[in-house]
Amino acid sequence: MKKIVSVLFAVLIVFQVQAQSKNTKTKDANLPRVIILATGGTIAGAGESSSKAAYTPGQIPVDNLLNAVPQIHDLARIKGEQIAQIGSQDMNVDTWLKLSNRINAIFDNNEADGVVVTHGTDTQEETAYFLSLTIKSDKPVVLVGAMRPATAMSQDGNRNLFDAVTVAAAPASQGIGVVTAMNEEIYAARDVTKTVTTNTATFKSRNFGPIGLIYDGKVSYYYKSLRSPAQKFNIKGLKKLPQVEIIYGYADASPRAITASVEEGVKGIVYAGMGNGNFNAPVGKALADASKKGVVVCRAARAGAGRVTLFNEVDDKALGFVVADDLNPQKARVLLMLALTQTNDQQTIQDLFFKY
Repeated sequence: MKKIVSVLFAVLIVFQVQAQSKNTKTKDANLPRVIILATGGTIAGAGESSSKAAYTPGQIPVDNLLNAVPQIHDLARIKGEQIAQIGSQDMNVDTWLKLSNRINAIFDNNEADGVVVTHGTDTQEETAYFLSLTIKSDKPVVLVGAMRPATAMSQDGNRNLFDAVTVAAAPASQGIGVVTAMNEEIYAARDVTKTVTTNTATFKSRNFGPIGLIYDGKVSYYYKSLRSPAQKFNIKGLKKLPQVEIIYGYADASPRAITASVEEGVKGIVYAGMGNGNFNAPVGKALADASKKGVVVCRAARAGAGRVTLFNEVDDKALGFVVADDLNPQKARVLLMLALTQTNDQQTIQDLFFKY
């Protein structure tokens, strides 16, 4: 009798395991698909001590990052790919092109419903803006990083990664555009910037604030940027982008950096000017000379917020300049590089700055 009971109990266990397995597979099949593309950065950084600031970025491979946050598998069907393994201070155009082409391929081939990009914070805003101008899908693309390495006490990367997957998997994220998700806040790629060197609450939009919030595995959106371009730049087949330099304005600035850049053969200059994108007389002459030689000059501002306006203190049309509107200098450089793949015309490029 005991033997029969044991056999029946064993059969029951098998049926329960099979049923649980079937239910798990059914549940998994209903989850959205999210691919995590890793580029390195502090979120993948490692240090010798959990209580010290020193660390080396980009040391932890993507599979280890995913294994550290098993809860993300309750949100989506996850796959990971290593695109690069660098600190974001070493981010470059080659990696931008590789990343954008891979994301476009993922969506073109219906490989995923959303993409998360792990990235260092130093240049995350530039990569996010580049992707927002070149990704040809309405599906979610979420950039995420950390301010403390994975080995640090109270590291922030695991929670940020969980929240980023939450955003990428949320139906409400469709059509929102490329965003960053860190510290429980969601920012549009165009508007976000790093504002603090070491604090975990570093990302802000100084003009407009976050477009949404993440809390307890839920996403809430409050508005959408009207500057998300419907027509994206086509970078397929490009091996490089036109060279554009940023030159910083300050009291008693010398024009030497402008002259040297022109002699080097740059295609564009973003001048991070004082106040409303202003410059002194020697710098103004050097910028005007550069424009006459075919270099596209864009006036931006070092102020950190607000916009640079046309025809205020500078006769931009006469000098051949364009203005960055409210883009900071580093993002103005991204847009100018892409614009120069299409045109050198001053008015056409100015229209792109007011549109994008």
